[in-house]
Amino acid sequence: MGFIAWLIFGLIAGALAKLIVPGDDPGGGGFRGLIVTIGIGIVGAMIGGFIGTAIGWGTVSSFDFRSMALAVAGGIIFLLALRAATGRRTA
Repeated sequence: MGFIAWLIFGLIAGALAKLIVPGDDPGGGGFRGLIVTIGIGIVGAMIGGFIGTAIGWGTVSSFDFRSMALAVAGGIIFLLALRAATGRRTA
C-alpha cells in the first residue's frame, strides 16, 4: 500500500479502536487528535500484522476485511497498553 493508503487505513483502524475502547483518549481533539488516531491505527496494524503472522492468519498488506480486523485488534491492544502506561482511564 502507498503512503496515503496507510494514512487512510490508519485513520479508520485507529478510529474504530478508539470507538470500541472508549475512555480518556490521548492526543485530545482537533488536528493533534487526528494525528494520534492515525498513529494508533498504523501501530495497531503493525501489532496486528505481527500477531496475525505468528498465529498463521497472514499480515496486514491490503485494504480488505481481514487486514482491517487485524489492524483494529492491534489498535485496541496498543490503545490499552498506551492508556495503562500513561495512567489514563478506560471507561
